[in-house]
Amino acid sequence: MSIVIRDVREHELDSVLALNNAAGPTILPFDQARLRYFFETAEYFRVAERDGTLVGFMIGVGSQAGHDSSNFRWFSERYDRFFYIDRIVVASRRRGGGVGRAFYADAQSYAELRYPLLACEVFLDTANDPSLPDPALLFHGSFGFREVGQQVMPETGLRAAMLMKDMCSYPWVRDTYGTQLPDVPWLAPPRAAAPRALATGTGA
Repeated sequence: MSIVIRDVREHELDSVLALNNAAGPTILPFDQARLRYFFETAEYFRVAERDGTLVGFMIGVGSQAGHDSSNFRWFSERYDRFFYIDRIVVASRRRGGGVGRAFYADAQSYAELRYPLLACEVFLDTANDPSLPDPALLFHGSFGFREVGQQVMPETGLRAAMLMKDMCSYPWVRDTYGTQLPDVPWLAPPRAAAPRALATGTGA
């Protein structure tokens, strides 16, 4: 059956938390309080559903968000306007089945109308065999991301490759519509949460 990407629902937060904390070393854990904060404030918080089962989620925030992640701050210190993918998690049994690609296609279709850049990071030194190409870097490279730097996260000691992708449609949208996009259903933002300062905690 097809993959359905849609906004998260409040009653699904426990399932989202379980998915996140079972994802392994490439995803930082978080607790109920931090998940609740994302639910209330994240610009983009969507889940993937397949065969009626929740199989993944993605959280994203705009560059104006008060996000405390050191990786988000790294981008903020270097770029004025971007859409940041804080995390994407796919259930282990569904990896390789197209869920991640469906999420990135959905996030890009949202971001390219509103932001000139799409940003994310990939943790390095977590592969089982360091001699082989990193599958996460290969995945992101296939979507057009390029590495723009690296940093060691001060709160975790993990090294991350900082990735960016140009949103090629954004200049035309900006020059044609400014900030007033047409009022049509497919352009409606996935969430209407207003950003506010994020309490201190471990970010992604």
